[in-house]
Amino acid sequence: MVWIYTLISVSVVSLISLIGVFTLALDKDKLYKYLIYFVSLSAGTLMGDAFIHLIPDAYAENSGTKTSLYILAGIFLFFILEKGLHWRHCHEEPCADHPHPFSYIILVGDSMHNFIDGMVIAASFIASIPLGIATATAVIFHEIPHEIGNFASLLYGGFSTKKALLYNFLSALVAMLGAIFVLAISTNINPTNFLIPFAAGGFIYVAGTDLIPELHKHNEFKKGIIQVVAFLFGIGLMLGILLME
Repeated sequence: MVWIYTLISVSVVSLISLIGVFTLALDKDKLYKYLIYFVSLSAGTLMGDAFIHLIPDAYAENSGTKTSLYILAGIFLFFILEKGLHWRHCHEEPCADHPHPFSYIILVGDSMHNFIDGMVIAASFIASIPLGIATATAVIFHEIPHEIGNFASLLYGGFSTKKALLYNFLSALVAMLGAIFVLAISTNINPTNFLIPFAAGGFIYVAGTDLIPELHKHNEFKKGIIQVVAFLFGIGLMLGILLME
């Protein structure tokens, strides 16, 4: 059952990489106008999953300093990924500092990120089905603005539409490798003791350094209110999953 839930969830996450093709039919200004609300929803779900599901579950399994260090390890690794690869989530229009070679760096960084996502989703389902559902939901909402940003960046970097979709999808499929790896070793090793708090740290980092700063770039009162509502909705979604357990 864990294998089925995990593989279905990771497949859905991977398919989101193709969302870029639907954005081609949309007006560019309208796309980026509404995309910021998905960013806010994503920040809420990631923070909600980290603090409502992952961290409490991690401390229930392993209380003490070790769990705190695992959370910090998640934050640190995502910091290294961005620092070392100059990889950023572009939720605004394609960045001016994205020349063609940078498109390949995006793909490398995204593949690593997706591998970790697959591992985290698998570890969450191993711990419990509700935790797996919550984590997969948070990842899915995060992937929508993330994949649109990636697709736009690849196009800006010189990729054709077909090539951008193909490469983005292939990098997304790496999540399946991460999930299968964790499911395969779980018969001999319990990966959840490390991966659950590690995921919490990674989610906190992504929400705190990539997503929330983007929200502060839009200071209009009406947009701000909608962003707050979307953020709270994301947290509420995670809380709702908890209450259903």
